[in-house]
Amino acid sequence: MSRPGLLHLNAFLMGVGHHEAAWRLPQSDPYAHVDVAHYQNLARIAERGKLDSLFLADGPVLWDQVERRPSGTLEPTVLLTALAGVTERIGLIATASTTYNEPYNLARRFASLDLISGGRAGWNIVTTAGLDAARNFNLDHLPAHAERYERAAEFIDVSLKLWDSWDDEVILADKETGVWGDSDRIYPPAHAGRFYRVAGALNVPRSAQGHPLLVQAGSSENGRTFAAKYAEAVFTAHQTLTDAQEFYDDLKRRAAEHGRDPHHVKILPGIVPVIGDTEAQARELDAELNRLIRPEFALPGLAELLGVDVADLRLDAELPAHLPEEDELEGAKSRRTLVVNLGRRERLTVREIIARLGGGRGHLTFAGTPEQVADAITGWYDAGAADGFNIMPPVLPGSLEQFVDRVVPILQERGRFRTEYTGRTLREHYGLPRPANRNTAARQPTAARP
Repeated sequence: MSRPGLLHLNAFLMGVGHHEAAWRLPQSDPYAHVDVAHYQNLARIAERGKLDSLFLADGPVLWDQVERRPSGTLEPTVLLTALAGVTERIGLIATASTTYNEPYNLARRFASLDLISGGRAGWNIVTTAGLDAARNFNLDHLPAHAERYERAAEFIDVSLKLWDSWDDEVILADKETGVWGDSDRIYPPAHAGRFYRVAGALNVPRSAQGHPLLVQAGSSENGRTFAAKYAEAVFTAHQTLTDAQEFYDDLKRRAAEHGRDPHHVKILPGIVPVIGDTEAQARELDAELNRLIRPEFALPGLAELLGVDVADLRLDAELPAHLPEEDELEGAKSRRTLVVNLGRRERLTVREIIARLGGGRGHLTFAGTPEQVADAITGWYDAGAADGFNIMPPVLPGSLEQFVDRVVPILQERGRFRTEYTGRTLREHYGLPRPANRNTAARQPTAARP
């Protein structure tokens, strides 16, 4: 039985494609990952498909070895500002770390993007795993997992205070009296907490959607608790329908326990759609991409994720019998557990695990015809495993064009996806209310000063 409502679909853009070997295909440009024109083209394609938003991942570290794939990433809020100028409706979500930023600067950056885009900005909140990142910010050790989430919670609280530090009616622009704004409607945070002290109001007004959409990526116990309290959209990774359903039910329940409407928390797993005219053609493209992987380049990253030495992993053997437990690691806990469960469940060799991770780093990879891809998406939606999907094209721009031109029309014909945008802000795309300013609600009306 179909489930009422429309799917939410985001275009997760990554260089020349999510598959690590995509750059080796004849049609790929190995320099496009830092070319703004490449991303502007992708943004136009995604908006043509009426997708909810564009999403950019990020981290304060050079990802992977430069031997492995095109390396280097444009700063996402800067890039999305450039994309805002060539689009009109599609949302713009950027990743930024609460561990290696300060609230005032980051709140201002996202508020600026939100104003520039007319209320289309979203912030994917991450706490950043990995010792390499810590060492780029005067730290010798990675902060503990729990501490990173405690810091993130206070970071969000401060950011919300900053975004609410301007009333919607601050600006009077009264030329006759010479009064531009009402200072009584400015609310400095005066925040003093464990990690941050922020005194003054933000220097950017409130936007058309109130403040940027809050997105979270992370499925550990701490991540779920954080998402249930703050997130309006959750990006997650699952390999099986059962795991996705468990996560969906658990997070919706936790959101309700925090007094939130569970329908206001959109859960969006990632899917890597490998599309062909026939299923055999799609599987051959998937196999071709996997054949182009250099597994020796992937070993160090897999070893770090698992908390073992590279020497402990043999390409043509299964995972070692004894691995550190999730609780023993301070890195990406939920992704480590997903990979271990995948390897154990299907008895994969390390080489096979690397191939399975090559396209989506743990997200579901699905090879099939446009109809089969549409069936997979609606199947998870109807089964209560997702509110939509983060679409992760394996090859860019080609795979995004295939999804927009061949899968989206099927979903539209089935009445499962919009045929036109009905709103202008990202919150409107998600069917979310504009958040009230907490200061305005508590304020007694006063007359503007002459």
